[in-house]
Amino acid sequence: MAEIVRYSDAELEEFRVLIEEKLAKARAEYDQLIKSTRGNDVSDTAPTFKAFEDGANFQQREEVDRLAKRQADFIRNLEAALIRIQNKTYGICRVTGKLIPKERLRAVPHATLSIEAKNGEKK
Repeated sequence: MAEIVRYSDAELEEFRVLIEEKLAKARAEYDQLIKSTRGNDVSDTAPTFKAFEDGANFQQREEVDRLAKRQADFIRNLEAALIRIQNKTYGICRVTGKLIPKERLRAVPHATLSIEAKNGEKK
């Protein structure tokens, strides 16, 4: 029977700390994005410029919404990585079943694919 290869508990703990730090920062950035969409009203602006400001504010709000959605997805991915750490399946490529290199996990801690699998996915 093949031996299951995974990261040790100490290595998983190292990744848990890294992910929790990134998660705290990501949540703070998300909160800032959400707060930035409040209070940008043009009700006290002269009517002549209101149309221009409304258009600019709409574009800005769309961009902030897009960034907030992206940040929310990142937060969900980090939270999922913490669950994989608890299950002791963190760092195992979901395609190849091999360990994802530590360097990749340090750069992209929520990765579920090795570079090999990711490159194969693009073809």
